[in-house]
Amino acid sequence: MPPRFPRFAALLAILLVGTLPSAHAVEYTQVNTTASKISFTYNQFGSRAYGTFGKFDVTLDFDTQNPESAQAKMIIDLASIEAGGSDANNELQKPAWFNTAKYPVATFESTGVEALGDQRYLITGNLTLRGMTRELQVKVQLKPEHAIGIFDGDIVVKRSDFNIGEGEWGDKVVSNDISIRFRIVAPEQ
Repeated sequence: MPPRFPRFAALLAILLVGTLPSAHAVEYTQVNTTASKISFTYNQFGSRAYGTFGKFDVTLDFDTQNPESAQAKMIIDLASIEAGGSDANNELQKPAWFNTAKYPVATFESTGVEALGDQRYLITGNLTLRGMTRELQVKVQLKPEHAIGIFDGDIVVKRSDFNIGEGEWGDKVVSNDISIRFRIVAPEQ
């Protein structure tokens, strides 16, 4: 009987491994914008300032087994900005800043996704703001929690790349670097 035991043990191991739960593909195609958030920080007169955008729409097609084929698009209503008060919010609507009368939205649309491992991804895409389009790369971390995917990311956007806040609002008043953070919440499909 000893010669049969190794074959029996190998067969048993194969059967057990074959029945153990394995990582399964998860798809995220619907976004809960109420639970999601887009915020930004910048320096103004040497002090850190914070703001948010209250209205935005996100379309997402993300499969954890095939992230390279993922698609994402974000449309931000620029008039929904909250930058610390009505004076600041109204100023940012003007032509020197967002010029929301002519350009009411900013759009980010992905053109490629690279898996970096450990549920981290590098998303390449085009940001269109004030009629100008620039290619950006955004690092994103997927945090699955209780059948919900939370996509956390951040990026630094330069105001000068989009001619935002020119003239009297130079780098000494408002920093050129604007740090944008987002948290996109999507239930598993």
